[in-house]
Amino acid sequence: MDSTLKIAMAQIAPVWLDKEATLKKIEKAIIEAASQSSELIVFGEALLPGYPFWLALTGGAEWNKDLNKKLHAHYVSNSVCIEKGDLDAICKLAKSHHIAVYLGIIERPLDRGGHSIYASLVYIDPTGDIKSVHRKLRPTYDERLTWSPGDGNGLRVHDLKAFTVGGLNCWENWMPLPRAALYGQGENLHIAAWPGSDHNTKDITRFIARESRSFVVSVSAIMRPSDFPKTTPFYDEVVKNAPQWLANGGSCIAGPDGEWIVEPIVEKEELIIQTIDFNRVLEERQNFDPAGHYSRPDVTKLIVNRERQSTLEIK
Repeated sequence: MDSTLKIAMAQIAPVWLDKEATLKKIEKAIIEAASQSSELIVFGEALLPGYPFWLALTGGAEWNKDLNKKLHAHYVSNSVCIEKGDLDAICKLAKSHHIAVYLGIIERPLDRGGHSIYASLVYIDPTGDIKSVHRKLRPTYDERLTWSPGDGNGLRVHDLKAFTVGGLNCWENWMPLPRAALYGQGENLHIAAWPGSDHNTKDITRFIARESRSFVVSVSAIMRPSDFPKTTPFYDEVVKNAPQWLANGGSCIAGPDGEWIVEPIVEKEELIIQTIDFNRVLEERQNFDPAGHYSRPDVTKLIVNRERQSTLEIK
């Protein structure tokens, strides 16, 4: 098996809170990546249909505020219901171009009633099948005003050529135990999906690479005031306090020795392509392997609950 993998990092902006328009941008990026022989394309956290930036710009914690309720309803209406086929076109593209996809979505799952939403990281394999949907375990700070906490069902890894790939959302990457859950399953290519900005990616990317002796691919979206559609509810109130860059990117790749392969790239909307070689993993695991020869399962061991959580069990 060829030991190399060509990866495309799609550092793009959503058409904010517009599911259909953002899907078109995602599809275009997949086609472009495939035209350059990419075998995996990765998108940022919550890219489809966008990160809830209004919470920090309009007093998102104010109770029962009309603006917050209407924007939340607009957000939910543009979120992704996998069961209703919202990702079918992406799956077809993955299959036709034989390219794997990691995509950050705001998921509106029917197995939780269809009204609450989750920041989910979806893996689609090169045959077009959805192999895992990881719902973010713990939304961060103001995210908790709109996103629900997920579960461990998506803490899974997948074979991709010589690699074993897994992924986490944003600040989950700072959580030692979810990382360990992926290491224990043999992960050697770690995907970290971010809503944007190098202040998130510049430290943790190299840290995880050095801790796990794996490749780490951090992919961020970008967001500027011009990416807010003027049809957005309360548009004027949302943009009036927006900085020049709400998310400046910071997509990057670190190698299994913790050194940069691609340093964080900021303030550019572009497709970033890089080829990595699995043999580098084997070289760096010689002196440290966190789930193998440098572990003591007789002393410390992790238990993972991968049951999909629901309030309903029908027998």
